This record gives sequence, structure tokens and C-alpha cells, in this order.
Amino acid sequence: MLDATLEQLEQLIGELLQQNKQLSAANGELLQQLQAAREENDNLQLSMLEQEEKHGATAARLQALIRRVSDSRVEA
Repeated sequence: MLDATLEQLEQLIGELLQQNKQLSAANGELLQQLQAAREENDNLQLSMLEQEEKHGATAARLQALIRRVSDSRVEA
């Protein structure tokens, strides 16, 4: 009876060790994916900020042109 219990325990421990190994590998993969997603997010945020700056500059130029047109109409 003790031998059977020990064999069951050995089998369960072996299964747990295998499951732990699989979960550790999966965790490592998820950590790599998370890091890649964070890097992509950082790049996208930087790109968005650059686009916002360009849009702001374009809006300022358009406003200046509109003022010039408005001023020229007032003078004419």
C-alpha cells in the first residue's frame, strides 16, 4: 500500500513538474509579447505626438494664410 501511494505521489509530482515547465515557457512567451506590445505602443504614441505637432503647425500656417487673405480684403 505504501509503495502504491509513493508511486502515485511520484507520478503526481512528475506531472506537476511538467506542468510547471510548460507554464514557465508560456509565461516567458507572454512576457516577450508584452514587451513587444509595449515597444509598439511607445512607437505609436511617439508617432501620434509627431503627427499632432505637424497638424498644429499646419493649422497655424492655415490661420496665418486666412489672416493674410482677410487683411488683404480689408485693405482693398
